[in-house]
Amino acid sequence: MIKKDSPIPIYYQLQELIKDLIDKGELRPGDSIPPEREYAEKYQISRMTVRQAFTQLVNDGYLHRIQGKGTFVSERKIEQPLHRLRSFTEDMVARGLKPGSLLISFEIIPATSQIASQLGIQEYGPVYEIKRIRLADDVPMALESNYISANLVKGLTEQIVKKSVYAFIEEQLNFQIDHASQVIESSIANQVEAKFLKIKKGSPIMLIQQQTFLKDGTPVEYVRSSYRADRYKFMIEMKR
Repeated sequence: MIKKDSPIPIYYQLQELIKDLIDKGELRPGDSIPPEREYAEKYQISRMTVRQAFTQLVNDGYLHRIQGKGTFVSERKIEQPLHRLRSFTEDMVARGLKPGSLLISFEIIPATSQIASQLGIQEYGPVYEIKRIRLADDVPMALESNYISANLVKGLTEQIVKKSVYAFIEEQLNFQIDHASQVIESSIANQVEAKFLKIKKGSPIMLIQQQTFLKDGTPVEYVRSSYRADRYKFMIEMKR
């Protein structure tokens, strides 16, 4: 219900009304939103006010527009908190989603100078290179390249990679993964990223580089990932 005598702006009331319908599942991803004119007539408000509400919902990721077709409910983004370190598999399970991976390649390669620096090993030392697509409920979320020292993490196999590398490191090798550092920047998808993530070339993505460390400070993993910006977002809590 829109209350015109409320101090709360009308566009914000409409925005919250639509968000509530989405959160309750009465409007589902892919559903078409009635045109601005219908909302304006239903609530006796201006189309400019409706447009303002729609624009904010688009900016917040609740809706998206398709030129010539209309406005639609977006797929909800997966929220990844940055204050806690856990694997992609652990994170998806915690959210009630089915984690999955499509392995592109798994091989041992000589470390480049950059990879060697990130892992604290000699250049050309043997590293596992794991390239895979990360899935949530069978939807591609990220294109990921992992690099792990083969002299540190011994016995890693393709079958283990298809399950959980972190579980193998902690449960089978008895190493304790302690913390990680990340660098996140925005970019647009190139042809390879667009192909594997099933998005259009030039779509927004998040590029993430991560170093993961054991409790004694030894680097155990270096990861380069391209995440779909339309399906994933990162959160961080900050205290003064």
